Amino acid sequence: MTRGLWAGLRGPVITCALIVCAVTGSAVWTAPASAQPFPSRPITLVVPFAAGGPTDTLARILSERIAAELHVTVVVENVAGASGSIAGARVARASPDGTTITIGHWGTHVLNGAIFKLPYDVVADFEPVAMVAMGTQLIVGRKTLKADNLRELIAWLKENPGKATAGTAGAGTGAHVAGVFFKTKTGTDFQFVPYRGAGPAMIDLVAGQIDIMFDQATNSLPQVKNGAIKAFAVTSPTRLASAPDIPTVDEAGLPGLYISYWHGVWTPKNTPKDIVTKLNAAIIAALADPSVKQRFAELGQEIPPVEQQSPAALAAFQKAETEKWWPVVKAADIKPE
Repeated sequence: MTRGLWAGLRGPVITCALIVCAVTGSAVWTAPASAQPFPSRPITLVVPFAAGGPTDTLARILSERIAAELHVTVVVENVAGASGSIAGARVARASPDGTTITIGHWGTHVLNGAIFKLPYDVVADFEPVAMVAMGTQLIVGRKTLKADNLRELIAWLKENPGKATAGTAGAGTGAHVAGVFFKTKTGTDFQFVPYRGAGPAMIDLVAGQIDIMFDQATNSLPQVKNGAIKAFAVTSPTRLASAPDIPTVDEAGLPGLYISYWHGVWTPKNTPKDIVTKLNAAIIAALADPSVKQRFAELGQEIPPVEQQSPAALAAFQKAETEKWWPVVKAADIKPE
C-alpha cells in the first residue's frame, strides 16, 4: 500500500520539485542584477519644462558630462506643464533607485509649494543631490518696443495700462512671480501670457507676439546678443560678467528687485545615500569641466563653489529660500491662473 501511495505521489512530487527548482533558479538568476552596483541602467533626467528653455539647456549640458562620468546613458525627458509640478509629481512617485532624477530651481522647489496644492511636498518628497548653478533674471522686451531703457519701459507701461503682455512659463513660475513684484514696485499693469515653458515664450517674444519677459539669463542672453530682443536690466546687485553692458536694476532705476534663479538636482525621497553620493560626485566632476564652465558662463550662470555643491548645502539653501519667499508670495496673494 505504501508503494502504491508513493507511486501515485511520485509524479506530483517530481513536478513540484521541478517547479521549486525553477523558481529557485530564477531567483538565483535575477539576484546578480539587483546586486549590481549603481548605475547598472540608464538614468532619466526629468526636466520640468519644455525643450529649448533655460532649465532644459542646463540639463543637456550637464547630462553629457554625467553620462561620461558614470559610464551610463542619461536620457533627458521633458515633462512640461503646471509650472513644473507635473514633473515634480512624476519624480516624487518614481522608484528611489537613482535611475530617475530631476533638475529644478527656485520656482519648482520653492515657489510651487507656496502657490499650488500639490500631490507631493517640494522638500520632504525629494533627496537633494547638488546645487549646480546660480543665475539671475533679465528684464527683456521685443526689439520693436519704443523704450530703450528700464525707466522708459516703466513709463511706456504706465501710458498703456493693461495693454502690454508678459510671457511666462506658466502661472506661479519665477517669471510670473517676478512680474507681480515688478507691477507692485512700479505701479504698472499688464497681462500675463502663460506658456508651457520659457522656450516657447521666447519664440513669441522674438517674433513680437508678446511685449516683455522676466526671464532667466540662460534663455535670454543668446537672443540679446544676436539683437533679437532688448535687455533693460539684470535682477541682481552686480552686472553679469558675460554681459557687462546690461545695467543692474539698481543702476537702471529700480533698486532692490533682486531675484536669484538657482538650479539644483534632486532624486526621489529614500534614495540610498551611496547612490546620492555617486550622483553628487559625478555632478561635481561635470561642473569642474572647463567646457561646462565656459558654456554656463556664456549663459549667465555662475557655478557655486565646491563646498556649496553638496546635498547638505542644497538642502540648507532650499530651506532658506523657502523661509524667505513663502511669506512674500502669501502676502502678495499670488495664485495659479
